[in-house]
Amino acid sequence: MGMYKESIDFAREADREDTLSEFRGRFWFPELNGKEARYFTGNSLGLQPKAVEKYLQEELEDWKKWGVEGHFHSRRPWFAYHEFFSESLSRIVGCAPPECVAMGSLTANLHLLLVSFYRPTKQRFKIICEQKPFPSDTYAFHSQARFHGFDPAEAIVELKPREGEYLLHTEDILRTIEEHKDELALVCLGGVNYFTGQLFDMQAVTEAAHRAGAFAGFDLAHAAGNVELKLHDWDVDFACWCSYKYLNSGPGGVAGIYVHERFSRKTDIPRFEGWWGYEPESRFRMEGPFVPMEGAGAWQLSNAPVFTMACHRASLDVFDEAGMSALRAKSRKLTGYLEFLLKKIIEEKGPQSLRIITPEDPEQRGCQLSLIFPGKGKEVFDAVTEAGIIADWREPNVMRVAPVPLYNRFEDVFAFAEVLKNQL
Repeated sequence: MGMYKESIDFAREADREDTLSEFRGRFWFPELNGKEARYFTGNSLGLQPKAVEKYLQEELEDWKKWGVEGHFHSRRPWFAYHEFFSESLSRIVGCAPPECVAMGSLTANLHLLLVSFYRPTKQRFKIICEQKPFPSDTYAFHSQARFHGFDPAEAIVELKPREGEYLLHTEDILRTIEEHKDELALVCLGGVNYFTGQLFDMQAVTEAAHRAGAFAGFDLAHAAGNVELKLHDWDVDFACWCSYKYLNSGPGGVAGIYVHERFSRKTDIPRFEGWWGYEPESRFRMEGPFVPMEGAGAWQLSNAPVFTMACHRASLDVFDEAGMSALRAKSRKLTGYLEFLLKKIIEEKGPQSLRIITPEDPEQRGCQLSLIFPGKGKEVFDAVTEAGIIADWREPNVMRVAPVPLYNRFEDVFAFAEVLKNQL
């Protein structure tokens, strides 16, 4: 594609050369001011795949036709419904299919995993996390510490950026792990920070946590479907994610978990258990004690929420076809083009006009760029919205913009930059 150019002709040519361009037509776009919106908030709620309606209708028809017998006779039998997801999810998060499962909701799943992987003792009780993860993670960590009888002020170690900065340095994370190694039970970060868009070095963090004798886990809400992950190869102990952001599976859609195979079929692991985590061949004998399924499936509690999972399946079909490597390659180019245009604005308007707080290094970010407009902020965001562009505002002063490779175009990015330039 050559060097970037600040022109609509360049953007349109890049779109013509885009081998993933046809996937855009598989999503519904909302309207704003009577016209199709330019949508940059897939990091908050992904667009609806057009196939969702068909998939949902099929499940409604099978429920209507079969009633309870749909568990075994519907076209995708509900008894084994979760099994229809693990192959696709394993390619997205980088693991073996038994190591992941579609289940539950994000924060509930995090709590279920913390039951197993936050096992504090009088000596080892600390959790290292970001100072500003998504608030739900903070609430989870604090409540887990209190549940086990610890004061969160002592148990929770927050990773803070250096003075005057927004991002965390990998060496600072590793140093903090080393400093607390004798009291450390768990390191749990977001794979990508929701506020800054920073992608962490999960492999390095995991290795450091294990050297310290602690578990390593990640909330991948902003990483799954956004960046390439290799959870198994990185030796991550556990992870969880939602499906309604980059995975485009609907508001409150079914979430997912990963658990490393080393914990598979363990009956002595602390775990909150339910009947859908029970080994399927004998599940309906309704006998005890609990016999865990292979892999992450053992953490399931209840039977599959079929209708939200139907939406998930419609989206995962698109990911299967596009492939994470190709999506990530386009993401680098598309986000790089947005960064290029924003830097042109800074050159023209001055450094006081706009600041990008997301890392410049493509290896340390996904497709989200977080922007600050000193002295303006919300009024710029409102003007962008009025121009037919849906972005995202986060208090106190950040606009988050995510050019998602499945459905955003270079022309969208150029149009956003033009609107922004006229407001600064």
